Amino acid sequence: MRFYKKIGPVLALAAAPMVMNCGSGTGIPGAPGGGGACKVDLNDPSAIMSASFGLDAEIEGKLKGALAASANLKAMAVKVEGELAAACTAIATDLGAAEADLAPADDAPGSKVKAACGAAAKMIGEVKAKASGSLKVTVAEPKCEASMSAMADCAAECDANIQPGSAEVKCEGGEISGKCTGECTGKCSVEAGAQCSGTCNGTCSGKCEGNFSGKCSGKCDGKCDGKDTKGKCEGTCEGKCDAEGEGSCSGGCSGTCSASCEMEASGECSGECSGECSVELEAPKCSGKVEPPEMSAECQANCDAKLEAELECTPPAVTVTIEGAADAEAAEKLVATLRANLPTFMAVAKGLPERVGEVTASVKASVEGIKAVVQGAGTAGLSAMGCVAGAIKAQVDASASLNVSVQASASVSGEASAG
Repeated sequence: MRFYKKIGPVLALAAAPMVMNCGSGTGIPGAPGGGGACKVDLNDPSAIMSASFGLDAEIEGKLKGALAASANLKAMAVKVEGELAAACTAIATDLGAAEADLAPADDAPGSKVKAACGAAAKMIGEVKAKASGSLKVTVAEPKCEASMSAMADCAAECDANIQPGSAEVKCEGGEISGKCTGECTGKCSVEAGAQCSGTCNGTCSGKCEGNFSGKCSGKCDGKCDGKDTKGKCEGTCEGKCDAEGEGSCSGGCSGTCSASCEMEASGECSGECSGECSVELEAPKCSGKVEPPEMSAECQANCDAKLEAELECTPPAVTVTIEGAADAEAAEKLVATLRANLPTFMAVAKGLPERVGEVTASVKASVEGIKAVVQGAGTAGLSAMGCVAGAIKAQVDASASLNVSVQASASVSGEASAG
């Protein structure tokens, strides 16, 4: 379907043809008769998909799908742990944590994020208790988008029954957006740092036409450092700012925005267009669930994990205030680091339990199911067992890491949101 006049919910995209490596001995795992070491890089889905295992075509397709699913789940775990650990490290360090507090206790899956977020949660609790007062944190819903082109490409590469260019991909429960080189008559989202004359999902440097939290150069109508005011505020303004300011803005922003800015479009759009485009959208993305064409369970697990590993989430607007603080210095330090680091943290953490639960369950079923299939495939199957064993271990480790990330994110969110 081409994107003329109106963006539809279904997409048929060209996918790269499957490339197979059939060279003698190259990419064949293990030695005949045993489950030896796998000679395919189990961290590289492309290498897996181009390898030759010498199996029946249907079984080989399922094997590749399961191995690639495990690789993509591992990539998701690495990305989630890394992003959460980085945000937690910044928070903990800002609040005075020692370097030793951030060191992982061991090399178990998830140990890095466990240490970093454990330290962050502890420091938030300690500084919050020292500051006293009432902490209030409001987090907007982050916008996450998955590539529909990536799903179509993955489906055609993984399942031989899907012809390149015929993969029908749907966007359920969300909207489709993409680069519009023609006229956009809907909404236009521009990247961080761009001029904004619409809704900013982060810090607005300029005039805010909605609820504001930050430094205001004019009159503040609301609270100044927690106290009621309708005049000039030399501290943090919570409410309405009638002049230029810099802070979180839940309404319209006229200036630059630290995150994405969404504006009404009626012509050229330099960012992403969602609504109507006069020409075909490039690199379409879905803010809901990307539904793939019908394919094997192994390939679906693979492609779902791939999209989760490559998911793009815009940091949401976060408002942080403390009222009635007994220690102003501690309160200011806590508010500053949460404002700076919670947006990135929440872009990853929000909705993580549901995402992790769904994708880990499908990948687990995929790699465990293929084990029995390969074991019954004779000598060629036995030679692939080293790869299956490696994929099972990678899946178990990735699932463990993701579960630790879920628990770590919950502990920090809980400390940051408690009054």
